[in-house]
Amino acid sequence: MQLEWRDGDMPYSTAFGDHFYCQTDGRLECGHVFLNGNGLPERWRGRQSFLIGELGFGTGLNFCETWRQWKLVREAGSTLHFVSFELFPMRGDDIDRALAHWPEIDAERKALVAAWPDPASGTASLELDGQTRLSVVCGPAFEGVAASSEVFDAWYLDGFAPSRNGDMWSAELMQLVHDRTREGGSFATYAAAGFVRRNLQAAGFAVERRKGFAGKREMLCGLKPASEA
Repeated sequence: MQLEWRDGDMPYSTAFGDHFYCQTDGRLECGHVFLNGNGLPERWRGRQSFLIGELGFGTGLNFCETWRQWKLVREAGSTLHFVSFELFPMRGDDIDRALAHWPEIDAERKALVAAWPDPASGTASLELDGQTRLSVVCGPAFEGVAASSEVFDAWYLDGFAPSRNGDMWSAELMQLVHDRTREGGSFATYAAAGFVRRNLQAAGFAVERRKGFAGKREMLCGLKPASEA
């Protein structure tokens, strides 16, 4: 993917005409939208294993902030597997530059970059510590999710803006996401476009609108209801 660096170390995709993360503070946005929107870290308590799916790995910011928070509350013997689907994996040095903005995730950034394969292809599987595994599935998200046999506890839907990257928010992909989610599992996204909300509802999610981050009016989150007996 062709990158530009704006305002110093703010990565910008020329292919999608969009920044990789919120210009206000991408790390805080991750906490507000993806962690809080999925009820984390509270849902980690008492769980022996937890599986997060993500559409759009980008710079790895969501993963690093999630890993940081996971380390604060995880219990002995519990494991987190974070699976991200990414069409255009970044180079390790670009990930390093993009994430160096946040000293709060220095340890996670350094560990991620040290383990990152250049170039990333296929499925990059990184055992980052004894309780944390990252898998980045390189290629179109629809194909990656369709081929997955995993059943996810939570989803981060974080593709580029729906107006610029419609494939990442299609009805077909949202249906796959729903079908790969366990009952009671969740999703969260910064996106609030009407067609995104309708596609998630049509797939079978119970969708909730919440206040967005940093002046953004709305975001979406929701659950996969338990099936009726």
